[in-house]
Amino acid sequence: MFVGIDVSKPRLDVHVRPSGESWSVANDTDGHNELVRKLAVISPTLVVVEATGGYQASVVAELGANAIAVAVVNPRQVRDFARATGRLAKTDAIDAAVLAHFAEAIRPTPRPMPDDLTVELQALVTRRRQLIDMRTAESNRLETCRVLPVRRNIQKMVNLLTKQIGKVDDDIDTTIRNSPLWREREDLLSSTTGVGSTTARTLLTQLPELGLLNRREIAALVGLAPFNNDSGKRTGPRSIRGGRADVRAVLYMATVTAVRFNAQLRPMYERLVAAGKVKKVALIACARKLLTILNAMMRTKTPWRLNPAQTT
Repeated sequence: MFVGIDVSKPRLDVHVRPSGESWSVANDTDGHNELVRKLAVISPTLVVVEATGGYQASVVAELGANAIAVAVVNPRQVRDFARATGRLAKTDAIDAAVLAHFAEAIRPTPRPMPDDLTVELQALVTRRRQLIDMRTAESNRLETCRVLPVRRNIQKMVNLLTKQIGKVDDDIDTTIRNSPLWREREDLLSSTTGVGSTTARTLLTQLPELGLLNRREIAALVGLAPFNNDSGKRTGPRSIRGGRADVRAVLYMATVTAVRFNAQLRPMYERLVAAGKVKKVALIACARKLLTILNAMMRTKTPWRLNPAQTT
């Protein structure tokens, strides 16, 4: 049995394949309990849920707590699958059926359930990023505004956001210091030249698979694996897309520093640029190399300074 659940703020639409059974429950505690009771009877092989901006978090946690295998997938991937199978109409019930079909045909890997501390750190790191985005937007408005009262108002908001970012940073620091395991993981990643605390914390919270997958799988998960674009005798340019954009963004910025100061990545970057590669393409290649190294470090528990040549 494969189950697809379309998540919206008020309700959950459920479809079971191949039986075709479907129903809806409220997206609240009572609805989650009813859903778990019904799925316990069905005993599904896999449940698939789309990532819907956070509305799926509580039901996914409830399913995981009851040992029901659940995979959270990218909505774009599901819509591409729906188009490929001729399902062009879109309703909540149809989406649930598409998700169940996707679960049966693609069999995405179930997501390991994070512990309470991981959930807390994920929320703090996400909130920090949101605050920084808001501060950046306000700072951009400040640059273009010429009306003094409005400028004062914007500046107050920038100051407030800066203060809140500092508080979130303190909360993250305290949470990590109180956990020897998390402190050890952060120190391990931060031992790499170019990787600071922000990059390390983003990787630990947004990429829990780090150290558990091989180098090709982890690159594809982050969206750093290049896609071919060839046809016949034509060899098209390679490109990257998809994956976890937040993780890719911090890795890119870390790579910008690493290609200047990291003794292993700097020669690679210079070699690629000398060979005619566009600088951004060279940076992406180095970012993938950096991710591969960090993945190996997490798997072997080996700090950078003790084994800088680890790349497998």
